Amino acid sequence: MPEMIVAYERLHDMGLAHSVEAWVEEGGEQILAGGLYGVELGKVFFGESMFHERPDGSKAALAELVTDLAERGIGLLDCQMPTPHLMRMGARLLDRREFLARVREGTREIRRSIWLSANRTSASQKPA
Repeated sequence: MPEMIVAYERLHDMGLAHSVEAWVEEGGEQILAGGLYGVELGKVFFGESMFHERPDGSKAALAELVTDLAERGIGLLDCQMPTPHLMRMGARLLDRREFLARVREGTREIRRSIWLSANRTSASQKPA
């Protein structure tokens, strides 16, 4: 697993790997509730993994990610696996031909992006 960490640190330094986190306040301090991370290439976000420390923490982070991607014109979020959880949230399975065509179209122009906001922090930042 150290190779994955190094790879994602490099992708993050390049402005391509991002994490989306959901935080809750408990007892006056911010607690990480859940999140997900992945790679954004052009107009495609490739979700890699989700986690939760509190119930529905990853769901809150995913909902925020979907909103953010739509606002920025990112047209494809690759969830990798069609789980019942994701399907209930509106995901749909694409056949291989359509998926590859959408990836080709969406990744024609690769740009670096830095995500900074109170609700979304980059992988190397801690909440204020």
